[in-house]
Amino acid sequence: MSSSDSSFSLSAPLSVPAGVDPVAWGELRPHVRTLLERIGRRTRPPMESLPADLAREAYALGSEVLEIRPPELARVEELRIPTRDARSIPGRLYIPLRGTGQDATVPLPVLVFYHGGGFVVGSVATHDTLCRALCAGSGCAVVSVDYRLAPDHKFPVAFQDAWDAIFWLRQKAAALGLDAQRMAVGGDSAGGTLAAGCAVQAAQEGVPLRLQLLFYPGMQAAPLTPSRHKYAQGFLLTEPQIAWMFEQWVNSPADYEDWRFAPFLAPRVDGVAPLWLGLAECDPIYDDAMLWADRLRSEGVPVTLEVYHGVIHEFIKMGRAIPEALQAHADAAAALRRALWEE
Repeated sequence: MSSSDSSFSLSAPLSVPAGVDPVAWGELRPHVRTLLERIGRRTRPPMESLPADLAREAYALGSEVLEIRPPELARVEELRIPTRDARSIPGRLYIPLRGTGQDATVPLPVLVFYHGGGFVVGSVATHDTLCRALCAGSGCAVVSVDYRLAPDHKFPVAFQDAWDAIFWLRQKAAALGLDAQRMAVGGDSAGGTLAAGCAVQAAQEGVPLRLQLLFYPGMQAAPLTPSRHKYAQGFLLTEPQIAWMFEQWVNSPADYEDWRFAPFLAPRVDGVAPLWLGLAECDPIYDDAMLWADRLRSEGVPVTLEVYHGVIHEFIKMGRAIPEALQAHADAAAALRRALWEE
């Protein structure tokens, strides 16, 4: 048995934290178990016990601790994106270094990216390194969208902001040096949910998108799937945290049945952009994300699935401690290159 094997060791029984499924704990990569044990020794209140503003501060403080060194880019530019209610939200444009012989006047394909954080925490700043990695690895521009957060802004404001960003970017693409005909949407966790919803909206309105690039998106509220029970405690994202985030965002339980909250409930998905889906094996919303992949496959939409074994939700932002994050960055960047650069 190799040191990277995630199964139980007969000679060294695992020390399983209280309340954690021992079979699930044994599926973790050893370095991921070590990281979770270190996190578990820290004395800090659970996110769901904090007011939203303090939860955002706590998340922001820890967001870069395990990140890789930010890749070098040609340019990073702050944006203001107008919204339908005559306000504006921040955004950030990432421009990659051009390769030798590349024409600097050729418009770049672009990924519109929505950060994770359960619609309550997270920002363009907390996902800066991830966006830089996707930009540098793919050679595509990235526009990261700072949509408005709950509970200050309830459902469906975050979705509306996400869609308004696409609408605005299509109008301003040429001025920004971008190609509106070679566009993808993407995001992690709640940001992946928003990206999937925008893919549905784009299909309904005839807006061309080349790809959905989603890392472990949430797809429904109820803890009905096996993974929501198996990994409910002890794997960073917990079931109480999920419930708290959803409760912060929705106005009433009726919102859970709206496809903008749960895109897999969309009446139609024909014409939706192809999907690249990256999942963490030991994630409570693993099965929920698979609902989207299964729905699209059943409707004939191309789906590429990458499962990163023995890792947890949020792992793509932990490249210093979880090397599988680097592989996920590379896989996602390759998917963007294929979708946006190859004819």
